[in-house]
Amino acid sequence: MADVITITALNRYVKSLLDSDQVLGGIALRGEVANFVHHYKSGHYYFTLRDERASVKAVMFRQDAQRLAFTPQDGMRVIVRCRVSLYEATGSFQVYVSDLFPDGVGAAQLAFEQLKARLETEGLFRPEHKRPIPARPGCIGVVTSATGAALQDIRNVLSRRWPLAKLLLAPVNVQGELAAPEISRAIAALDGSGRADVIIVARGGGSREDLWVFNDERIARAAYACKTPLISAVGHEIDFSILDFVADLRAPTPSAAAELATPDREAELQKICSLFANIHENMQTRLDLCYNKFNTLCARQASISPAGICGPRQHRLEALAAAARKSGRSVLAAKSARVERGAALAHSLSPYAVLGRGYALLQDETGRCLPVARLEPGQQILLLGSGARAACRVERVEHREG
Repeated sequence: MADVITITALNRYVKSLLDSDQVLGGIALRGEVANFVHHYKSGHYYFTLRDERASVKAVMFRQDAQRLAFTPQDGMRVIVRCRVSLYEATGSFQVYVSDLFPDGVGAAQLAFEQLKARLETEGLFRPEHKRPIPARPGCIGVVTSATGAALQDIRNVLSRRWPLAKLLLAPVNVQGELAAPEISRAIAALDGSGRADVIIVARGGGSREDLWVFNDERIARAAYACKTPLISAVGHEIDFSILDFVADLRAPTPSAAAELATPDREAELQKICSLFANIHENMQTRLDLCYNKFNTLCARQASISPAGICGPRQHRLEALAAAARKSGRSVLAAKSARVERGAALAHSLSPYAVLGRGYALLQDETGRCLPVARLEPGQQILLLGSGARAACRVERVEHREG
């Protein structure tokens, strides 16, 4: 009789068998999604993967689910990379999904529309975020394959239109699993270097699957974070990618991107020639104006000589000078006579003139004039006459009435 074991032991044993199988450790399955559940608390995806005859439970943990550019939906056909195992607690046979891809154009388009709607909601496509392309770039950064036709097309256009611009290449893979991280890193590197005035992300034409990498969310976010103006040039005119909506400018082809990023040398040369012609015409017009004015002034100078201008004014000046001199002499004579009369009057009123006629002044010892009425007997006085002075003593003062 077989040994009796627990359910736990059974599930653990079966799980160990499944986990140790090298084939089941990494397989790819194609099927249709059913019963999809996004556990918002844990972030895990739970769903059933089925085909026409069978189904299997599947789980995709949060760290893997976060890398998806779309959200699976019921009825979507997908291809998953997974490992097969057993959930011990319930004995559930299930697959653990690490990668999930849309299978078919319809599912791929759905994934494109979901990512486009989410990024648009976040504001990555806003017109106000887009920067203008410089008119005359000195250095153009290019993110593309080093061996692709897109690079050669861009070089041909630059050499024809604007050879002054330098080309700074960031070589990358433009398809395959390594393409998305390489392109996003190249955009960040060119932007961080500060050397490029504008960046072109380019790839030549190809199938829808070949161009699908440019719908990767990592590239979109790198383009949105780029401070340098960025032009998207992926595929042909009918091809659209998520990068086209995020970029500052979309070009239908790599050649068109090079044309949009640079001015036309011939057109710029024509502008310079037009400016030169306008400057020359303006200078000639100004010279003609100066010559005309000079000729007019010369004609006026010939008709008006300095002698003719100064002659009449000289006679008037001489007459005014003679009148001024005559008036000055008259005023001076009148003033002199007035001064002489004042001097004669002052002399006649001078007390010293009276002294010359024999009169004397009474003064005290300090030299002040004294009236006779204020003299007192015994007082010492001075008599000041013309040419002499006498010291006296008052003997007696007689006051007279009337």
